[in-house]
Amino acid sequence: MELEIPDRRFGGYIFDCDGTIADTMPLHYRAWSRAMADFGGTFPEDLFYEWGGKPTSVIVAQLNEKFGLSMDVDETIHRKEGYFKELIPEVRPIEPVLEIARRMSGVVPIAIASGGNHDIVDATLDALGIRSLFQAVVCMEDYVHGKPAPDPFLEAARRLGVDPYDCLVFEDSPTGIAAAEAAGMAYVFVPPPAIP
Repeated sequence: MELEIPDRRFGGYIFDCDGTIADTMPLHYRAWSRAMADFGGTFPEDLFYEWGGKPTSVIVAQLNEKFGLSMDVDETIHRKEGYFKELIPEVRPIEPVLEIARRMSGVVPIAIASGGNHDIVDATLDALGIRSLFQAVVCMEDYVHGKPAPDPFLEAARRLGVDPYDCLVFEDSPTGIAAAEAAGMAYVFVPPPAIP
C-alpha cells in the first residue's frame, strides 16, 4: 500500500478507525448484509463503500428512502451492530497505517475520530490491542454532526490540544476526506487493502 504523506511536520495525527487503521469494512458489510436480510432488504456493496464514514443512523434513513423500506432505526442499528460484534475477533489491522500510528505515538498527540459508536470502536481497538496508542478516541456520541461535517476531526483536535491546521488526518472514504477538508486539515487517503 502506497501512502502519500504531505512533506511537512504536523503537531497531531488523527486516524479514522474503520477501513483506515482497522480492516473492518468487509466485516461491517457482512454485518449489514445479515441485518438487511432480516428486514427483507439488501445493501448493494458499491453503495455500502460509497456511504462509508456516515453514521449508522443516517445510513438506515438513507436505505429506507432509497429502497422504500420502513426499518426502525434503533432496531436496525442494534441488529447490525450485534452481528458486527460477533465478527470483531476476525478484525485485522491495516499495517502500513498502524505502523505510522505506532511510530508517532509518544512523539506527537494522536487520536481516533470515527463515525461509529464507542462500544464498537473501542471493542475494535481492543481486539487489535492498540487503544493505548491514542490520547483521544472520538466517536458519534462526542459530536453533533457526523462526517462529512468537520465535527469529528475538530473535536479530536480540541482534545489533543492541536490547531486543526497542524493536524494530519488518515481517511479511507470520500465522506471522511470531505470532513477533513471542511476542518481545514491536511489528509492522507488510505486505499482499500489489496485482496490477496
